[in-house]
Amino acid sequence: MPESVKQAAISAISASGAYPDPLCRELREAISQNEGVPAGQIVCGNGAADLLYRLVWAVKPENGLVLAPTFAEYELALQNAGAETEILPLSPEKGFAPDESVLDAVKPGVSLVFFCNPNNPTGLTAGREYLCRLAEKCREAEALLVIDECFLSFVENGAEKSMVPALSRFENLLILKAFTKLYAMAGLRLGYLLCGSEKLAGGIAASGQAWSVSTPAQAAGVAALSEKDYASKTRGYVRENRAFLQKELEEAGAQVFPSEANYLFFRWQDGNLPEELLKHGILIRSCKNYHSLDETYYRIAVRTAEENRAFAAALRQIAGQKG
Repeated sequence: MPESVKQAAISAISASGAYPDPLCRELREAISQNEGVPAGQIVCGNGAADLLYRLVWAVKPENGLVLAPTFAEYELALQNAGAETEILPLSPEKGFAPDESVLDAVKPGVSLVFFCNPNNPTGLTAGREYLCRLAEKCREAEALLVIDECFLSFVENGAEKSMVPALSRFENLLILKAFTKLYAMAGLRLGYLLCGSEKLAGGIAASGQAWSVSTPAQAAGVAALSEKDYASKTRGYVRENRAFLQKELEEAGAQVFPSEANYLFFRWQDGNLPEELLKHGILIRSCKNYHSLDETYYRIAVRTAEENRAFAAALRQIAGQKG
């Protein structure tokens, strides 16, 4: 977490005897200036997951289209609101990359489509041209399109793939973002939703409880948006260390999928990798609970340089035992 963000949150504690601004006015104005989106089309929430559930409850879709594999909360939010979920498996032969099959699946009768860019857990991104085609297909089908850009700030040239510039063209478009990832603010819980219309934003804002964002979180968010150099430095760090981890994984025998995010998705088919790593005090994310994946798929995050080296050393030892 940047020091200025930490200090902003600490300073705001003294004002926490009063309720936080339920409209997040200062924060929404700062986001508006940063994103170039009217403040009336911005909804702030207690993290991205909070906003997922609020938007589903607000629009009350009959059903939703969810790709697989992807972030599990999309399906859970739909189920929580009583909506049916259609799972669209992506092809492992194509590296789980989104293709024309996604566009073809958007037909009249589909109420809501979720698209994660970059995808979690694969780290793959889609370009703006493809996403505009998807948004147009959704508009023709009278469906809402939710694009999750929570990890896009980690992607080199991520701004070129963001759908924010297309927001004014599609009233059916919603873009989900979070401070918690890039600025290491997971414990503060802060996310925001950019909506294609003020009417849509108003309905979503009204669907949650009034004081969903704490005073320290609002202050931290405003401070984070002033940290212009932090994001580019973080991207450089992620790029360098992701390449290091990918090289180590491949040399150890893993099948690593190309990632543009701050994590790597890979397949390990020889032995129980989590169990072996646990002997070294290292815990990794098994992806066996994702649709279309099994116990041979894993995801690791780019961590501190020391943690990355520790993972690499443990992996080399495990691979040596295997060989």
